[in-house]
Amino acid sequence: MSDEIRDENADELIAKVSLDPAADLAPDAKGKFVLLPGLVAIALYMLVLAMVVAFRVVGKESSPLMLAVAALFVAASFGLLRMFRWAWALTLAAVFLLMSYNFWLFYSEKQTPGLVQGLLNMVFFFYLVRVDVRSRLR
Repeated sequence: MSDEIRDENADELIAKVSLDPAADLAPDAKGKFVLLPGLVAIALYMLVLAMVVAFRVVGKESSPLMLAVAALFVAASFGLLRMFRWAWALTLAAVFLLMSYNFWLFYSEKQTPGLVQGLLNMVFFFYLVRVDVRSRLR
């Protein structure tokens, strides 16, 4: 009788094992999603970007319509902390567009901060498109 119990447990373990490495990374055993430290850093970066945009609007350097961009950055930041797929997509688009803009600033106007910010955004972009990051989102 104990052999039958062992066989059933072994069958359950074999059924749980997957050949797809991303499938094992999604939720933990309790069904909760584990937050990655890189996602927290990128979410904080998005909040900082939102504050910069808001201060530029207050300082009359930008149009008040840019507050909509700041609101999107804030939504993406908090959504990324909640591990939502829509927030990941919004953050990915923002990081890619900021990377492109900063590289354009560097190549056209030879501004070194554009290169530094562009490289930072490129690192964030490459982190966000990793399979293990995408697999943990809901």
